[in-house]
Amino acid sequence: MIRGIRGAITVVEDSNEQVLKETARLLQELIHSNDIDPDAVASVIISTTTDITSAFPARAVRGLEGWNYVPVMCTHEMNVPGALEKCIRLLVHVNTDKSQQAIQHIYLNNAVQLRPDLIQK
Repeated sequence: MIRGIRGAITVVEDSNEQVLKETARLLQELIHSNDIDPDAVASVIISTTTDITSAFPARAVRGLEGWNYVPVMCTHEMNVPGALEKCIRLLVHVNTDKSQQAIQHIYLNNAVQLRPDLIQK
């Protein structure tokens, strides 16, 4: 069955280095927490808030070993007043036998405020 695994992270500044580094950090945490094998991944959708324009976060995904053939698409989030700034969100579609409750969604930096109910204690 395909499950969606969510994650989000914020960057301190909109720079190529920060966007790529923090995207890779988020994905590596998702991989580690959910035992993700890139061959089991159907696709990855990455969104950024509209204040991130310095880099395509997909480059960070494709830079990880074994992930260069995984379909990845970047897009922008809706520009809602008062929304969290400088945020990168991932939605990883994974073939897994895990239940919805067993999936560990990951929220890092200021993104923890997006889904405090899902933060692992």
